[in-house]
Amino acid sequence: MLVAAAVCPCPPLLVPAVAAGAAPELDAARAACADALGVLAAARPDRLVVVGPTRHGEAESYPEGTPGSFRGFGVDAGVRLGREKSADEAAAGRTLPPSLAVAAWLLERVGWADAPIEAHAVPESLAPERCAEAGRAVAAGAERVALLVMGDASACRSLKAPGYLDERAAPFDAAVGRALGAVDLAALEALDVELARRLLVSGRAPWQVLAAAAAGAGLAGTPLYEDAPYGVGYVVAAWS
Repeated sequence: MLVAAAVCPCPPLLVPAVAAGAAPELDAARAACADALGVLAAARPDRLVVVGPTRHGEAESYPEGTPGSFRGFGVDAGVRLGREKSADEAAAGRTLPPSLAVAAWLLERVGWADAPIEAHAVPESLAPERCAEAGRAVAAGAERVALLVMGDASACRSLKAPGYLDERAAPFDAAVGRALGAVDLAALEALDVELARRLLVSGRAPWQVLAAAAAGAGLAGTPLYEDAPYGVGYVVAAWS
């Protein structure tokens, strides 16, 4: 059963080494993410499940110990999902996709040692019904599960945004922020898939996984951060 959840954005710029001179601009977002992870730790879960988006391929799972890196973003820095394990245990030869590498960095930053970790990458295009199946599977059973859900809102909030300015982006992001802050599962399940695609929203599928996992859990939400630096919508919230 789901006992807590944290929602965080997944830009590699959250990692100061990647952001370099611009790192202070996301200090508030980093602090909010740390607060959200504190809520997960306080719930004393038996297992932490991390869900993040990927742009390509099928849904894929990564065991604890899987490494990741930010070399694709010009920084020779590595991370690891939780405790280091043997090559056989930790998906030898595979590395975390960027969203899960950012999650691993956040967990390292707070010194997560509260529960075993597993991670799942879901395609940004994953259909809502498959997101629901994945969410129900995460929450099934009597085990106390916490979810760390990674994903960005629109990338069309300004003229310099990756997707340029789209007047639909701000209202979409505001609706997402309200839904995540208020644990409005119906609103998350009803997110417009095509509009999310056009606005370059990476978090739609992970948020819908969360919505299905939280059904019947009776969680309350706390909004912790909402802004659009660099023209990209970032939302941080905690559910407990």
